[in-house]
Amino acid sequence: MTNSLRWPVLQAGILSLCFLTGLATAAPKHAVTLYDEKPKYAANFSHFEYVNPDAPKGGVLRQAGFGSFDSLNPFINKGVAADDIGLIYDTLATSSLDEPFTIYGLLAEKIEKGPNNQWVRFHLRPEARFHDGEPVTAEDVVFTFETLISQGAPHYRGYYADVEKVVAETPRRVRFDFKHSGNRELPLILGQLPILPKHWWAERDFSATSMEPPLGSGPYRVDRVQAGRSIRYARVEDYWGKDLAVNRGFYNFDQLVIDYYRDNTVALQAFKAGHFDYWLETSAKNWATAYDIEAVRSGRIIRDEIANHNPQGMQGFIFNIRRERLQDVRVREAIALLFDFEWTNRQLFNGAYTRTRSYFDNSELASSGLPDKQELALLEPLRNQIPAALFEKPFELPQSTGDGVIREQQRKAYKLLTDAGWKIQDDRMVDNLGKPVKLEFLLVQAEFERVLLPYKRNLADLGIELEIRRVDVSQYINRLRSRDYDMIVSGFGQSSSPGNEQREYWHSASADNPGSRNFIGLKDPAIDTLVEKLIAADSREELITRTRALDRLLLWGHYVVPNWHIKSWRVAYWNHLAHPTTTPRNDIGLMTWWHKPDTAAPAKPDEGSLKSEAADAAPVEAEHQE
Repeated sequence: MTNSLRWPVLQAGILSLCFLTGLATAAPKHAVTLYDEKPKYAANFSHFEYVNPDAPKGGVLRQAGFGSFDSLNPFINKGVAADDIGLIYDTLATSSLDEPFTIYGLLAEKIEKGPNNQWVRFHLRPEARFHDGEPVTAEDVVFTFETLISQGAPHYRGYYADVEKVVAETPRRVRFDFKHSGNRELPLILGQLPILPKHWWAERDFSATSMEPPLGSGPYRVDRVQAGRSIRYARVEDYWGKDLAVNRGFYNFDQLVIDYYRDNTVALQAFKAGHFDYWLETSAKNWATAYDIEAVRSGRIIRDEIANHNPQGMQGFIFNIRRERLQDVRVREAIALLFDFEWTNRQLFNGAYTRTRSYFDNSELASSGLPDKQELALLEPLRNQIPAALFEKPFELPQSTGDGVIREQQRKAYKLLTDAGWKIQDDRMVDNLGKPVKLEFLLVQAEFERVLLPYKRNLADLGIELEIRRVDVSQYINRLRSRDYDMIVSGFGQSSSPGNEQREYWHSASADNPGSRNFIGLKDPAIDTLVEKLIAADSREELITRTRALDRLLLWGHYVVPNWHIKSWRVAYWNHLAHPTTTPRNDIGLMTWWHKPDTAAPAKPDEGSLKSEAADAAPVEAEHQE
C-alpha cells in the first residue's frame, strides 16, 4: 500500500473506531444516572423497594387544597392551576425516590446519551397512549418542548436554555441536541418533561387559562370540577403504563378528591371531623397540642413522623434587593440580627425546630467552617467580588438565650445601620436619604402573623416600622410575579443533586423573569460563575465542592433571614389508609399508599358544619414550608 493510499484508509479506520466508541458510550439504557454510575435497579427490576407491589386498588383519597384554583393548565404564567393536575400527564422518564438522581424510562423505554452529554435520545414505547387512544409520538415530544419554550411560563426558557434543538428522528425516536457539551444534568431534566398531545392542542389556545379538562396520558384523568372549590381525579382503568415496573405499587386509589379551604385552621378542623383523610402538619404547636381528641386516642387517626433525608433547603424571610434601601448588605445583616429564633422556637414552636444555617442544610452539600483547599481554588479568582470575611471566619448566625432579650444583637444591628448611613431621628430610624424606614412584609396566610409580630416589635425597638400586609391569594400571586414587595416568607427547596434549577434561584438571567424563583433579585457575577460551575460539575466530589462554595456566597450576602427546619414529615391520617413498610428516602410517597379494603372511611359530616372556603390559591407559608 502506497503512502498516498495509506492515510485515507487509516483515517477512515480512526473515524470508524471513534464512531463505534461513540455508539458504545451512547448505548440505549433503561436508566440514566447523573455521573454514569450504576443505577440501583437493574433493567429487569420488577418494582421499586419502597412500594407494595400487591397493594389493593380501590377507594378514595380525600385531601385539602388551599385557597382556590382557576385553571387546569399548569404550564403557563397565568391563573392558578389545580393541585395534582400533573397526575394526568406522563413524563419521558421518572425519578426513583431512593437515589440522589436517577431516571428510569416511562414513556421512553430506552434512553441514550451522546459522548460528553452533547445530546440525549429517547426511544418511546410503542404501547404509550393518550387517554383518547392516540399513540404518544416523537412529534408530541417536539410539540411539547417548543410550546413550553414559546408559550409556557418564562422559567421553562431558563430551565431548558442549553437545548439547541429537538428533532423527531422517527415516529418513536426523539433527540435533543445541546448548545454546549458537559451538562450532565440536562439529559435527566429532559426526562422529566411531561408530554402533551399535539392533536388535542391544535384547536386550543395554549396560552389561555381554561377549566376544560385537558387530555393526558397519565394514571389519572380529571373527573369532576367545581371551579375554585373542588376537583376530583379518577384512576384510568385502561392506563397504558399500569404494568410497568416503575408504576407497580403506585396509583392505588380509584379517586383523588381535593376540597379547597381558606386557611390551615379551618382545614385542620375539617380533617379531625372526617372531611378528608390525610394531613401534612406544618405547625409544631398544632402537632404538640391539637391532636388530643378521641379519634387519635382510639387509633382511628394515626400520627406518624416519617424521616426526611432530603437537603432542607432554605426557608426564610426573603429580602427583595430590587428595593434600593435593601441593596446594602449591612442593612440586610442588621435586620436579620433582630430575629430572635431561640425565643420563637421556645415560645411558639415547643422547641421542635432546628435553625437553618445553610442553603443546603441536612446534607453533605452544606458549607461549614472555613473554605477547604478545593473550595479556595474556586473562590480565590473571585476574591475581589466577594466578601473578604468569607475567607477569614466561618459564617455564624446570632444566638440568643431565648429569654426575649437581644441587646447584644440590637447593638450590633444599630452599628451596622449607622455605618450604612442610617440614623435615629425623632425616635424613628431614617435611611441614608433621610426617609423614615418602613418595610412591608407581604403575607398570604394568617397563621404566620404570630411569628412576625415579635419580630415586628424587635424592629420597632430600633425605630424600624414593619408593616405586615396580608392580602388575598390572588393579590399575593400578582404582587409576587411583579416583584412588588420588600420582604416575603418563602423557600428554596433543594435535592441531593442540585443543578439547572439553581439558575432559577440565583442567576442574573432569571432576575427579571416574573416566573422565576429569583425572589431576591440577584444579579451577581460571582454567584453566576459558581452557579454555572455547579451545573457543569463532572463528579459527585466536584458537585459537593462547588455547591459548598455557592452556599458560602449566598450566606455572606445576607439575602434572607434564615428560618428553621425539621428532619421529618409529620403526617396524620385516618386508619383506613395504609402505606408501605419501607418509605422512600426522598419523599413521603403518597401515591404508594392505599385504601384498606376491610376498613371504612369515616362518614363525612354534614357539609354545613365545616365548609370548603374558596379563595384564589397561592404558595402557602407555614411554620415549616415543606
